[in-house]
Amino acid sequence: MFKKLLQSLVISLVFTTLGYSQRFKELEGKFENLSAINSFKVEFNYKNIEVHGFDSEEAFLKEKMEKRKANPEKAENFKKDWFLNREKYYNPAFINFFNTYFKKGECKIVDDSPYLMKVNLTWIYPGYAVEPAKLSTTIEFIDTTTSKKLLVVHFDKVIGFEKNVVVVVNEHERVVGAFEKLAKNLAIQLKRIY
Repeated sequence: MFKKLLQSLVISLVFTTLGYSQRFKELEGKFENLSAINSFKVEFNYKNIEVHGFDSEEAFLKEKMEKRKANPEKAENFKKDWFLNREKYYNPAFINFFNTYFKKGECKIVDDSPYLMKVNLTWIYPGYAVEPAKLSTTIEFIDTTTSKKLLVVHFDKVIGFEKNVVVVVNEHERVVGAFEKLAKNLAIQLKRIY
């Protein structure tokens, strides 16, 4: 009896974990539409990103800068880094993890391709101390020669990799973990069709 209960629990836990870690929805098209394509150029769009717990990205930045008002330079640096970290850390982390995942080169993000992977960031939770960051994004795969959308897929609240067991002080390190996990979740789905 105990053995059957334990087996049931383990199976349930495995499927729950897989379902939770792979929360995505194909909004338009199917992954199979990409099966003949082995390279994409990538574009990141942060225009409409929401920050967890705030009415807007501006409200988030205002509060963070207000907390640092005793040191205006530190406040301004926080705001500057919030935007600079995208090009400096987040976008490269996604690209590097994605390309590394395909060890045999089945699929790659490259500088030039007629196929565009447009990563539209819709929601972010930057994490806190030992809590990982989370991201939601809608990714569009577009044939730029025809402007046809081959696939639109939404990944909901992807939980970032935890970098280590100690407190991660730098916010960007937690967010990098979320971009890497997003790249992994996407690559897992693409790997099924190659």
